[in-house]
Amino acid sequence: MSEIIIHSLEDIKRAASEFVALIGNRRIFAFYGHMGAGKTTFIKAICEELGVMDAVSSPTFAIVNEYASTMGSIYHFDFYRIKSVAELYNLGYEDYFYSDATCFIEWPQLAEEILPEETV
Repeated sequence: MSEIIIHSLEDIKRAASEFVALIGNRRIFAFYGHMGAGKTTFIKAICEELGVMDAVSSPTFAIVNEYASTMGSIYHFDFYRIKSVAELYNLGYEDYFYSDATCFIEWPQLAEEILPEETV
């Protein structure tokens, strides 16, 4: 995947459009960044580019939000609050990751051992 650089909020729509153009057949995307870096904001812009009509928000408390898009289902994860990978087993993460849906994951470093090999 190519590098997409965002210097300001004005760049987000352009960057989201570039990102969507590069998705290809990839489905699982990990978003790394410090608290407040704009991970959720960028995912929201990507979802808008993908035709999501629902309100896109951080799934910090729910751990996962589901959105309908022109590409099918999108699952948006936020692992910030998980205490152990066991919580993700209880959540049924495999049903999400190994479906045909697109998955966007915030704070993936907290669960790297269960991320599918094809995660970008």
